[in-house]
Amino acid sequence: MYKVIGSPRSRSARIYWMLEELGQPYEIVPAKPHSPEVVALNPGGKIPILIDGDSVLTDSVAIVQYLADKHGACTFAAGTVNRAIQDSFTQFCVDEVEGALWTAAKQGILYDNCAPQIVEVCHKEFSKAMETLAQRLGDKPYVMGDTFTVPDLILGHCGGWAAMSKFPMPKDGLLYDYFKRLRERPAYLAMGKRVAEALK
Repeated sequence: MYKVIGSPRSRSARIYWMLEELGQPYEIVPAKPHSPEVVALNPGGKIPILIDGDSVLTDSVAIVQYLADKHGACTFAAGTVNRAIQDSFTQFCVDEVEGALWTAAKQGILYDNCAPQIVEVCHKEFSKAMETLAQRLGDKPYVMGDTFTVPDLILGHCGGWAAMSKFPMPKDGLLYDYFKRLRERPAYLAMGKRVAEALK
């Protein structure tokens, strides 16, 4: 059984979601960033952490891609053109979508809102990223067509993060339908139930 260490209200949710997509059992171990148990496994103090046997893995994007590769689902094979396109979407998610969300979050969490204009810039950058995503997605059900892959999962998580942080999410159209489709996946709903249980 996999063990996921981190706060359920964090990027740890990505790991739960991927494990639900893969039908793999896992244990949730709640822990805050920079807590002693986290620093003992990751000197940077960041969560989530995945324990797979004797292996300790960090960084949510690396973890979800590892799990997809290991179990042969939610991904295209390494060394293929489709995987390169998939990876380009993953990098887009991290750089342009999550980048805006995390910069705004740090402004409140770490820097006590010392430069509130940064949040406004982040909102603009996020809106620009959504425009780019809409163009790249078109009318496809998922970014890679009919196949749900790692970048869809990351985008789905970022969509929820954006909504909670009052970022400008699409209110209608194909992009709205895309995020709704992600939230309606059985694995996403199962993940939500597991998180709710973990927070009780």
